Amino acid sequence: MGGVEDDEPASKRMKLSSEALIHLSNGSTVKESIVGSSRDLMARPPQSDGGEEVVGSKGVIKKVEFVRIIAKALYSLGYIRSGAHLEEESGIALHSSIINVFIRQVLEGDWDESVATLHNIGLTDEMIIKSASFLILEQKFFEFLDEEKVMDALKTLRTEISPLCINHGRVRELSLSIVSPSHCFTVRSPKQNTSRARSRTKLLEELQKLLPPTVMIPERRLEHLVEQALGLQRDACMFHNSLDEEISLFADHQCARDQIPSYALQILPAHTDEIWFLQFSHNGKYLASSSHDCSAIIWEVDANGISLKHKLSGHQKPVSSVSWSPDDHQLLTCGVEEVVRRWDAPSGECLSVYEKAGLGMVSCGWSPDGKWIFSGVNDKSISLWELDGRELECWKGQHTLKISDLEITSDGKQIISICRETAILLLDREAKVERFIEEDQTITSFSLSRDNRFLLVNLLNQEIHLWSIEDDLKLVSKYRGHKRTRFIIRSCFGGLEQAFVASGSEDSLVYIWHRGTGELIEALPGHSGAVNCVSWNPTNPHMLASASDDRTIRIWGLNNLSAKQKDTHGNGIHYCNGGT
Repeated sequence: MGGVEDDEPASKRMKLSSEALIHLSNGSTVKESIVGSSRDLMARPPQSDGGEEVVGSKGVIKKVEFVRIIAKALYSLGYIRSGAHLEEESGIALHSSIINVFIRQVLEGDWDESVATLHNIGLTDEMIIKSASFLILEQKFFEFLDEEKVMDALKTLRTEISPLCINHGRVRELSLSIVSPSHCFTVRSPKQNTSRARSRTKLLEELQKLLPPTVMIPERRLEHLVEQALGLQRDACMFHNSLDEEISLFADHQCARDQIPSYALQILPAHTDEIWFLQFSHNGKYLASSSHDCSAIIWEVDANGISLKHKLSGHQKPVSSVSWSPDDHQLLTCGVEEVVRRWDAPSGECLSVYEKAGLGMVSCGWSPDGKWIFSGVNDKSISLWELDGRELECWKGQHTLKISDLEITSDGKQIISICRETAILLLDREAKVERFIEEDQTITSFSLSRDNRFLLVNLLNQEIHLWSIEDDLKLVSKYRGHKRTRFIIRSCFGGLEQAFVASGSEDSLVYIWHRGTGELIEALPGHSGAVNCVSWNPTNPHMLASASDDRTIRIWGLNNLSAKQKDTHGNGIHYCNGGT
């Protein structure tokens, strides 16, 4: 029988590729088949009159590749005639003739022919050929079982699949599916648990992932390239702090500075002394603050702004920190070398007090499931507590300092604490392994990223260091510009995808850096005392809060929101119009 030659007009070659691509989208049957054997065919890249002609101003885009990718995108989008016309007019075929034959054979279930064609495509990697053959013969095996041709399935397994000598575990699973028909359903992959036409289409997609992209262009390749380009533009944008759907293909992406929360929309003056700590809840609906006035306050966040919900009294000493439960229904407050209190956020009721005789607490945090709490103790140990106040475990030794932050990773495996003046301990509870971040300067505070991969470390020398803690501990970046000489100053991650770093400062300013480049992009005036702590709303990239020695909390937002606010006093809150 005559083979299909590559010098056939593109208009004829494109008919098969068009129909084959219909298969990939809806699983219909082939209408335009090619008669002939593939044994004498070899895959060659589709030729064009342009040869290595390039397009674009940089001279790096090969015209043949460019046209093929566009054709692939047209077919994937369902524009079959447009894709066919592009192939015909350009003289550049999406696939070579032998690949068209291979696609038809797979979709029509010509298993032996498709395996033979696979060997003639011209692949040099024997493992790719074996892996692709395995997938094809596995489909053949299951279709025999569907037709209740058990002996044919067994023969395929013994004489065709097993001799490939790969994927031995899968071969055993296929054997079990013959012995136990009910086991067949658990062995099948999702692509084989559908109709025959659909499963063959899925098989072709799996084969496409195995074959080199020059032979079969990967699905959604053009979309991937465009998304990659948009991602690079977004990452390079210094002020990008808006949702991705706002990025357009019609112009290069560049956000304006007004995407950064830099206008003071509200001033919250309810505390009567220095405010040391504040933290938004995980859902962004609440803000908690703690003060030298021995109280903590729960603030409620809504569309109209932030209002006072509960003032929490009971501590006999200044409240150094707070910590929200994973479900945001409860709040922990820690007095300075005193006790930890657990509060019900909706009612403001104190639910429990955690204390150790003769000792004081210095930090607090939650287990990810909310069933236990952790506390740092001033004897340099860390305790684990039941909610009812019963101590479950205590890690003694040099695990924390009298002034220390405490974080627990979201998987509950690692406890992070300042263990020495210049070191941070990462304690793996399960593996009993200790790792240490070592600094040359005294560490004053730290903050854990939402994805648990990075740690911001504030140092005595007026630097903030970004450490990667996912695998090997690695210093990634440094941020400079803020002032710190006497007090504990805290920083945080924030903004869309936590692309920014914010920090308080002793010069009364709030500093914001671009996390990736380390470039300082804002220094916000407004406070009249040292800014001790900042917190970025995790669900609203345009809301930032700062706490100061001037006894106020400032809520920073975008300029276009400030116009909606009126100068007013009520419920202990002052609204301002972006002024200082």
